[in-house]
Amino acid sequence: MNRRTLLAVGVAMLLPTVALAHGPTRQKVTVTTEVAAEPAEVWAVIGNFQDLTWHPAVVSQTGEGGNDIDATRALFLSDAGADGPRIDEVLYKYDADKMTYSYRITDVAVEVLPVTNYSSHLTVKPRAGGGSVVEWRGAFYRGYPNNDPPPELSDEAAIAAVTGVYQAGLDALVEKFGAPGS
Repeated sequence: MNRRTLLAVGVAMLLPTVALAHGPTRQKVTVTTEVAAEPAEVWAVIGNFQDLTWHPAVVSQTGEGGNDIDATRALFLSDAGADGPRIDEVLYKYDADKMTYSYRITDVAVEVLPVTNYSSHLTVKPRAGGGSVVEWRGAFYRGYPNNDPPPELSDEAAIAAVTGVYQAGLDALVEKFGAPGS
């Protein structure tokens, strides 16, 4: 067998292995809600990166940098403070005029939120007929980076967890501001 043939056989033998080595794919979630309040009123509540305490899961929070790029915040999800469930985040886009900001999680235990490489965007827009539309969207990988993840770190678990976080926050806004026409 010549060298070229040997190389072709070797590559052909590796192809099935490479095909099976596919890891996780980036998942995306978008959740929206409509509220009766005008965008400026909603933005006044949710537009401060340093205050996510309007979300029912956030018991307290600390942070630095206000709404400047690279500002940080630590979200505490129980009364245990820094010893309890915590999510650390950094702001990478902020536009008060467009009522939107974007951030990344820099540190979270997969037991708290089963995701990795997570980024998110929160936006308030005017609603036709009055009120606002609030959109929360994110992109992330599941909590387990290899093939055959355990159920609690699968794509499905990650999607369900992020969707649940977004929905709980948006439901709190509907409770605070009311639904259009209510």
